[in-house]
Amino acid sequence: MSTSDDRDTTDQSTAPDDALATFRSAGPLAGVRVLELGSFVAGPATTRTLADFGADVIKIEQPGSGDELRQWGEMIEMREGDVSAWWLSLARNKRLVTLNLRHPKGQELALRLVSVSQIVVENFRPGRLDAWNLTYERMRAINPAVVLVRISGYGQTGPSRTRAGYGNVSESIGGLRYLTGFPDRPPVRIGVSLGDMLGAQQAALGALMALRVAEQTGQGQVVDVAITESVFAMTEGMVTEYAHKGVVRERAGNKLLRAAPSNVYRTGDEKWIAIGANGENVFRRFAQAMDQPELASDERFRDNRARVAHLDELDAIVAAWTASHTLEEAQAALDAAGVPAGPVMSIADIVNDAQFQARGMIAHVPDARFSGGEVVMPGIVPRLTETPGAVHHAGGEPAQHTTEVLQRLLDLTASELAALSNEGVIEQRTP
Repeated sequence: MSTSDDRDTTDQSTAPDDALATFRSAGPLAGVRVLELGSFVAGPATTRTLADFGADVIKIEQPGSGDELRQWGEMIEMREGDVSAWWLSLARNKRLVTLNLRHPKGQELALRLVSVSQIVVENFRPGRLDAWNLTYERMRAINPAVVLVRISGYGQTGPSRTRAGYGNVSESIGGLRYLTGFPDRPPVRIGVSLGDMLGAQQAALGALMALRVAEQTGQGQVVDVAITESVFAMTEGMVTEYAHKGVVRERAGNKLLRAAPSNVYRTGDEKWIAIGANGENVFRRFAQAMDQPELASDERFRDNRARVAHLDELDAIVAAWTASHTLEEAQAALDAAGVPAGPVMSIADIVNDAQFQARGMIAHVPDARFSGGEVVMPGIVPRLTETPGAVHHAGGEPAQHTTEVLQRLLDLTASELAALSNEGVIEQRTP
């Protein structure tokens, strides 16, 4: 092989290593700038994921009021006032800028920020950005490669597009609320903002797919995410079941009506254990673990179809076994048999769980605003082995980075910033 060939081979092998080293230190989305125009949950949750993995997320808040999420949920005491626990997590790793998007000068500054960003995320009702002269056409005119992620209750098209839509409503319209709860009781709300978070996951995924296209072609596009559709996407085979068999799946409590046994059972010490022993080999091991191996050959339970047909009888047998054991005893027996099972855990259980701790899912983030010098929040999902994400700081104060961002990215002078502040276009925070 010639010297030049050797040199070319070396260059090809070391360049990826250098790039990987950069991504390891800065995150896999290093170099991607994201402008967040959203509020509340779905938009900010989308950008939190991107920020966790190294994107430079600039969050825009309204001067004076800021994001309403700052006041939602439990308030955590700090040295200088209280802050929402939810905000600390959802706004982490972001640079915070105040900008009045209702003011023409604020709109022009937003467009200038669009010109230096790869992704824009908004979750206003369709038409709101257009009313503020922040149409995608204007964005694309100054930045043809920009990706605009639009999250709304119903999407940007269709007869319901302009209706107000929150996660609670979207969970109902998308089909999940109809299935949640017991058949003799009303539909039950899940205790978290599931619809918003599902929409955020779809939005982050769509943003990255569109970004890949933009990087290859120089052409941006709109990622149109409806929260109702993000919820609907979780409904498994329900459309096909209804279209071809007329089946409308109903609420079934904790029972899984397509596979058995799969339920939550009370233990002898008044705790709960979830058991999923519906595979054929798993069920045989489960029967052995309960010291009832004959169940595996019982005609009522010989296969999954038979077990579903005799679900109540089988659940009664399993419930009697769990009731005769403590949670620890039942868990140990099922673990030894290789049967999927686990306790129904509260947040207190999760925070103190060795598995969650070992995986870094209980993050301790240094923060001088708190008397203990740190704030605890959820860790990062997903887990990348070579270029993992990181939590650098919790959600900060209003206008914390206004001066820094507008000076460095838009070259605004101190006098220009002062004038904008006097006009109510921005706020500046003294470090």
